[in-house]
Amino acid sequence: MAIQYILSVCIFVLFVIIVLIRAEMLRKRGVHVIVFGQTDKSDFFLVPVVLVIAYTVIAKTFGLPIWGFLIYPFWISIEPGWLGLLLCLVSIVGFTCSLLSFGSSFRVGIDENKPDKLITNGMFAFSRNPVYVCFLLFFIGLFLIHRNITITVGLILFALVIHRQILREEKFLVNYYGTEYNDYCKKVRRYL
Repeated sequence: MAIQYILSVCIFVLFVIIVLIRAEMLRKRGVHVIVFGQTDKSDFFLVPVVLVIAYTVIAKTFGLPIWGFLIYPFWISIEPGWLGLLLCLVSIVGFTCSLLSFGSSFRVGIDENKPDKLITNGMFAFSRNPVYVCFLLFFIGLFLIHRNITITVGLILFALVIHRQILREEKFLVNYYGTEYNDYCKKVRRYL
């Protein structure tokens, strides 16, 4: 079980590193990637949710201070944790493929000032929101590994905030790309 916890922390760190590397690569090309919170300050609600999940995972793994009831597992069996690790790994691969599909259009948040072209190929041929699907798969995987109340509440809040963000992005995309985006929506589902 401890190995599952350690691997989950490693995968979490890998997820963050991939985002930072991609953001830096695009920054060097003059693309401002992090536009999170510029159109709506309530976007920042997501930050504490992710930080609480991250601290919970790290605290459980390395014995850092945290109230026991927050990390007490719902069940003892470790088999779901292996499935959780698999989901986390699949989400990392899917996320990386999504970033490659995005090209220079990748943004964290809605870029109303310099949006790039509409991406409909690669991972976006299967889902209109493959990055968010990968995030959700990742957090479901963490839930299966850590199976506690904190990850559960964090996953639910994360899913709600992500859905809200998707609806906001869709509104922007319809206004910006018009018929092109509407046609895309008819061919590809919002999630899977």
